[in-house]
Parts: sequence; structure tokens; C-alpha cells
Amino acid sequence: MTSAIAHKPTLSVPGPAPTPLLGAAPNIFKFAKDPIAYTRQLFETYGNLVSLVQGGGTRLYSHYPDCPGTVFACGPEIVRQVATQPDVFYKCPLTGPLYRFRHESARAKPLNHFLVGIFGDNEAAHKKQRKLMMPAFHHQRLGSYAQDMAAITADELNKLEVGQVHNIAATMQQITLRIAAKSLFGEDIGPEGASTGEILHAALDIQGSLAMKFLRYDLPGLPWRRYLNIVAEYERAMKALLDAKRARGCDEADVLSMLMQVRDEETQEKLSEEELLGHVGVIFIAGHETSANALTWTLFLLSQHPQIMSDLLDELEGVLHGDAPTLEQLKDLPLLERVVKESMRILAPVPWNGRVTAKPTELGGYSLPTGTEVFVSISQTHHMSDLYPNPEAFDHSRWETITPTAYEYNPFSAGPRICIGAGFAMMEIKIILAMLLQRYRLEFVPENPIDRAGMIVMRTKHGMSMRVHKQDRQFDAGVGTVQGNIRDMVNLP
Repeated sequence: MTSAIAHKPTLSVPGPAPTPLLGAAPNIFKFAKDPIAYTRQLFETYGNLVSLVQGGGTRLYSHYPDCPGTVFACGPEIVRQVATQPDVFYKCPLTGPLYRFRHESARAKPLNHFLVGIFGDNEAAHKKQRKLMMPAFHHQRLGSYAQDMAAITADELNKLEVGQVHNIAATMQQITLRIAAKSLFGEDIGPEGASTGEILHAALDIQGSLAMKFLRYDLPGLPWRRYLNIVAEYERAMKALLDAKRARGCDEADVLSMLMQVRDEETQEKLSEEELLGHVGVIFIAGHETSANALTWTLFLLSQHPQIMSDLLDELEGVLHGDAPTLEQLKDLPLLERVVKESMRILAPVPWNGRVTAKPTELGGYSLPTGTEVFVSISQTHHMSDLYPNPEAFDHSRWETITPTAYEYNPFSAGPRICIGAGFAMMEIKIILAMLLQRYRLEFVPENPIDRAGMIVMRTKHGMSMRVHKQDRQFDAGVGTVQGNIRDMVNLP
């Protein structure tokens, strides 16, 4: 991608006009407050390709020097164009615009690899890194992870107190975080805490704050100072982990050990320490955050659809008889498969696929200059009525008759950059659901409204309060008590 352009181009894509005094700021604030609702309104007004601000001039995601503006897009044809042209639509590190500042000081140097990994690579570099990583996520490897998933899930389920209200979103985060740590690092973090996960989440919380945008100074008490301290803490922890694995010979079954041993077929070179550091952070954060949200939303939907919950339990008990599923048994649970797929359609855990144009291109009938941010809405595409009739209905039976393309249904993206851990995630989600639902009934408790939050992922803003019961099939309890903006995405009693 070119680092400079002769003049600042403006976007021809339609969108709301900036305000006379505040410019693009109100549009950005509306998007930050509720990205799904605001962009849905924009799509309804302007069509399937819309600019955040008429004429451009915004930056949400790109670290490149020139950013003409931000556009949002939806629909299978646009998804196809973006997903199948990785040489035109680049990905950026998860640190987003902060990646620009990786060279400004010695303390910022870890940003060269912090949350970069495979997300920060494009074209030949991405192909090389993905090829090196693929063996760790091959189908033949999944069976070796399944036993750890079941053991960790059982341990966490033992902690749920019958009769008590639990934040099930936090429970799902803890289960998937422990699974990610065990499969990635070979070490179960156990019940004491999740230091690496906490470090990464703290960094993501700070980098998404408005204070970071306006107070980016490395001074005591300011967010940039806290952020760089957190990144340094993460770097120390990861380097210590790499050193420990090298001392043991790296001959272990976890993903990191495999990545430390793998060699390029042509050059015989191993991954550098910076490449390893970049990969582990990205895999770790993606490997538990999205699965935890998918699980939370699925449990929520089941709590409000008692007949589906009853039918699903019939299937689980009929096949598993109370046990954890093996990898082979998962194939004998078609209703579980449909429920998970429908949940990820209607409440997509990752609602956006962010890209940046690497060269001038055409999308949706409009010309986009180099550097344009393109946010493809997975969520909006999943709610198109011409693709999914009655799209706000949680209807698993639709999957008995439809076979959408990867551009119509893409919770794990599509094309050459499809999520490398999709098989791992689906197996994990199914194992956890199968074990939990056979053992407990979760009754939704309306302590807080169910509002969505987040931009990179879609999570619950106030957690998910549910009372834990032994599985007694009283599925009508708690139905119809939901408040919150999630109601504009799914039909609820």
C-alpha cells in the first residue's frame, strides 16, 4: 500500500452530512454507542454501501498514513468481493490505529507485534503465516483438544451453585479462556485467575476509550501510559512462557509448541520471536472471546424458546445419556448443530469484518480510493429478509432446507482469510452446551436489560443473569421477561 497520496480524496459514497460545528464527531459517537442500530439505520436510508460521514474524513480501524474515510457495506455480493480479493482489501492488526505509533518510543516498540499476528499480515506474508499455522488447527488435531475441553468444562460446571443467580456471560468467559490457555499454551490457568486474558482485556478496554484518542501522552495517570505498561507486562509474560517451552524442548501438543517447531518448507526458517508473540495474542483473544459470546447468546436464546430447549435436551440425552460428547458423537447431534448455526446467524458474535483498501477499487457501484476503511456487516447480511425469511425469528428449522453460501452466512468470515480456528470453535461451543444443558436448567433473571455492546465483537453490556437449577425441564420459567435493545434483533416472547 502506498504511504502517501498527492491530495486527500473524498468519498463519493452517500452518507449523512457532517454537522456545521462538530463535523463528523456526532456520527462517530452514534456509531460507537450502538454500531448495529446506527448502521442498520444508515443501510435503510442509503443502501448497501454507505459512508459514516458524507465526503469521508473519519478513521476507526486503519493504521495507514492516509485514510480517506469509513464505509459500511452489507449483502452477499459485497461480502464476496471483499472476501475474495485479499490483495485489494487488507486486514489490520487488532490494535487498529495505535499500530501507527509503534516506532515513536522504546516503550511503544512491543506494538510491532502486540495483537498483530495473522491479522496484520497481507498477501504473500499472510499466505506464508497461515500455511505454517494450519497444522495446529487441522481436523486431526481437534480430537486431542476435545478431552481438555470436556475436563475444563466439567470443572467449571461444578462451581455453579444450584439455586443461585450467576453471571453466565462471565462463566462462559472463564471456561473458554481456560480452554484457550490449555490448547494454546499447554497450561490450564485453573480457577485462580486468568492473568494473560485479563492483561489482554485490559489493553482492549483502554485502546477503545475516547480518552486514548485525545490524551495519548506517556505521562502518569493517562491512558497511554497505562496501555504501554500493560503491553510491557504482557510481553514479559509471553517471553517467559517461550523461554520455559524452549527449556523443555518444545515437544508438547499445544499450539504454541507446534508453532515454535514448524519450519518454512522452502527456507527451513522457523517463526521469529516477534512472529510468535504476535500470533499467540491474536489466537488467544480470538480463541475465547468469540466463543464465549456465542455461548452466552445461545443460552439466552434457548432460555426464551422453551420448546426448542426441550427438543434439544431430548436429542442430547438420547445420544449422550448425560456424558460429554466425543468428537464422533457431535456428528449425531443435528439439532445442536442447527441451534448453534441459527444463534450465530441471528446474534453474530463477530458482527463486522474490517478491511482497508490497498489500491483504488470499485465496490457496490462506487469508487473507493486507496486507504478507505471498509466495514462489512456480517450482522446486517444475516438479517436480510431475501436471504432469511422472517430474519428476526430464532428458527433452527430453516437450516433443514437452506444451504447458504459462505457469502450469505459467514460468522467466521469467508474466502482465503476465513477463520483458521472455525472448526475448533464449533467443537468447543457444542461440547460446552451439551454438557451444561444435560446437567442444569438456566432460568433467565431480569436483573438488567439485555443490551448489546462492543464493536469488534458483540457481547452483553450488563452480563447475563441466570438462576441455576438441576435439569428439571421447567423451561417456561423466566420466559418473556427480557428488556433491552436485543429485542430489535430477535423476536422474543
